[in-house]
Amino acid sequence: MPAPRNRKHLLVRAAPSSEVYRPHDRKIPPPIIPAPPDRRRHAAALRDALTAAQQEGEANREAADIAVHGAEPGLYVEFESPPDVDLKLESLEDRRRGIELVAVRRSPAAPDEPTTQLATVFVPDGALKHFFDRFRQYTEERTKKDQPRHKDMVDRIAALRKATLQALWTDDAEAYPDDDDAIWWEVWLRRHDGNELQRLLEFAGQAGLDVGERRLGFDDRIVILVRGTASQISASLDVLNDLAEVRKAKESAAFFVDVSPEEQAEWLDDFRQRIIPAAKNAPTVCILDTGVTRAHPLLVDHIAAADAMAVDPAWGGHDDGGGPGNMGHGTEMAGLAAFGDLAPHLASRAPVQMRHRLESVKILPPRGANPPELYGAITAQAVTRPEINAPQRPRIFSMAVTATDERDRGQPTSWSAAVDALAAGRTFDPATQGLIYLDEADEGARRLFILSAGNVAPDHLQDDHLGRSDVEAVHDPAHAWNALTVGAFTEKSAIGDPALNGWSPLAPPGDLSPWSTTSVTFQERWPIKPDVVCEGGNVATDGGSFDNAVPDLCLLSTYYQPNQKAFVLSWATSAATAQVARIAAIIRADYPEYWPETVRALVVHSAVWTRAMQAHLRGAGGKRARAKLVRRYGFGVPHLDRALRSANDALTLVAQATIRPFSEGKMREMHVHELPWPKEVLEELGQTPVRLRVTLSYFIEPNPGRRGWKKRHRYASHGLRFDLKTPTESIDEFRKRLNQRALDEDEDRPDTGDTAGWFLGEMARNKGSIHSDLWVGTAADLAERGVVGIYPVSGWWKDQPKRDRSKFGARYALIVAIETEAEGVDIWTPVAQEIGVPVEEAVIEI
Repeated sequence: MPAPRNRKHLLVRAAPSSEVYRPHDRKIPPPIIPAPPDRRRHAAALRDALTAAQQEGEANREAADIAVHGAEPGLYVEFESPPDVDLKLESLEDRRRGIELVAVRRSPAAPDEPTTQLATVFVPDGALKHFFDRFRQYTEERTKKDQPRHKDMVDRIAALRKATLQALWTDDAEAYPDDDDAIWWEVWLRRHDGNELQRLLEFAGQAGLDVGERRLGFDDRIVILVRGTASQISASLDVLNDLAEVRKAKESAAFFVDVSPEEQAEWLDDFRQRIIPAAKNAPTVCILDTGVTRAHPLLVDHIAAADAMAVDPAWGGHDDGGGPGNMGHGTEMAGLAAFGDLAPHLASRAPVQMRHRLESVKILPPRGANPPELYGAITAQAVTRPEINAPQRPRIFSMAVTATDERDRGQPTSWSAAVDALAAGRTFDPATQGLIYLDEADEGARRLFILSAGNVAPDHLQDDHLGRSDVEAVHDPAHAWNALTVGAFTEKSAIGDPALNGWSPLAPPGDLSPWSTTSVTFQERWPIKPDVVCEGGNVATDGGSFDNAVPDLCLLSTYYQPNQKAFVLSWATSAATAQVARIAAIIRADYPEYWPETVRALVVHSAVWTRAMQAHLRGAGGKRARAKLVRRYGFGVPHLDRALRSANDALTLVAQATIRPFSEGKMREMHVHELPWPKEVLEELGQTPVRLRVTLSYFIEPNPGRRGWKKRHRYASHGLRFDLKTPTESIDEFRKRLNQRALDEDEDRPDTGDTAGWFLGEMARNKGSIHSDLWVGTAADLAERGVVGIYPVSGWWKDQPKRDRSKFGARYALIVAIETEAEGVDIWTPVAQEIGVPVEEAVIEI
């Protein structure tokens, strides 16, 4: 029988040793690119095409009846690769001459058919000579190895042309509008002289375009909403030259339910009398939603009047955001974030000691959201409200508002990138509406966001609910790398209402909820989402129809109009998200020293796959198949007891450290953690099976423009990886292997690490900015593995040294847990004694 979880997790305060990265001389041979049949003819064709593009651009500019003061004249050129060949993107850019790669996309293709890569480059007037010279040198000059100069660049260009607006479209190709359809566009401006917005407004006034009020600023991009037709906006390519890319603006929707059980006012009163509120300075769950009805009897003691805010103070903090179809959603989330599912509490008579409080910021206006809003900017503004109101208060941001479509399929958006930037420490500057650092060395601004994965639409429900969820992609912004994204599973599988004879639950107990979206359709390089799943209710079916409001299959929460009724049914990923936010807030209350990165790590680390999920995972044919299933289930269902406590036979070690990944465009350092380890106890256990789980969590800085995400245009500022010393390695040998692993990762070499015993393996787990894996082996083997290495892998910090923030450090949290089912074994106490923690029980009510 497992020992009770009544021991504190052990924080390892000893700093890791820092190892200088030592580069190697080994080189990876470049890929073989098929040469054009006739290089001279190929170069001549490219020169002619570039000349034609130049002439077309000049003619369009002369014919245009729009002139914008201060606009930089130039030309957008689209380069196309041969089938299944990538362009040499870095060779298409020369910032010294003002030549900038602005957008990269792939041509649409049917499955199993070759694709071409398309890159759009802005070339200022006078700089086209850069390309004409390279095409000439390609045919007239040879390198020392007797190869045509610029061969690797020019061989990879199949064609080029003057770019159209569609060349700057980096969204789903099917979403591109007809020329005369007026839509809201998300316009990404390249930031270069500080006057980009002024020129856009001047152009919009002459072209008859509407411009949204909000904008969002990243380091080298400004995002703003513009309404008009493709024909109207296309003219900007000839006279404005500030555009980097365009996408379709997002419509926002909050999931709302309006079905409730019978009035049970006496239950509410009884429960309220049993609640012991948390201290005024306790951590909070800050709900970004439709507002909160503070007057609800179950909420009034847990959210102060000053803590119910709105992005626009004129909206008021009360729950009427998003218009009639969404009102009440914020109050519903508040009840679940405070208490979890209300039904067990109402049926109980036990007291409830609250460990956290609530805050609310209304992000949906009472009138709804038309025209569409730039929700990255709104989210950034929303975050500043409580931080100004109570700057020292620890908080968790919970948002169950997502876009209505799934067309991004893991690709970063302005909204998801804003979440990533805010999590990494950026702050919204009202003056510039940009995401900035208020203090270059400020480590207190990191934020943890809990986001809902988004839901399968009710009209998409089907009997094969897993098949449906596997093709329904996680919604924007829940694919944000730094966010903790929550999907839904369900244990609710019994229908007691006799009126529903002939109806049965759609999902079996312990499996994915029919509502949950997944990242199964994401490209392999994008993060695993959801990170975890939590109870989101089930759906009833009679074999032909579906009913999503069966009380036995739903959760219970607080209704936004308590004068009408106290409770409301709740379900789907919104309900799951609020419950996980509650877990995260309780962790923050119990471990005030832990960083947001660490809290996220503990939630994921506490997650366990249910028996139903494990059955699917066991049936998977190899680690690649397992990885697909993890994109369905995340890392499992988080458990509060595991997140908060260790046990005598279940030791959890927590390390927090700061690494400096790069310096002047080169790898800088690695970390080696020689952990306090129950080596003697493990050696005595010998061949007894044990489980080791390792979780690494860190926040990246985003680089959101869609420019290929290679080299200088990668999305993530950096990556980190973990590795364990093998039983036969010395510390010095392990350091050398870490050094080689960092090199291999930097050069995109195949996985060659120690994969034996790991459930997922490096190829599957090393996605996004949180990595977790389970190792199973013998205690004797584990006894010699108490050394963990952390090493960096490349990102845009390394590729763009002038923007590198490595000198301020990149924080990370490392969680290492050992569990054994051997009776009467104590692995916690010897480690606690080694690091000086008093050996005493820390029993806590959860």
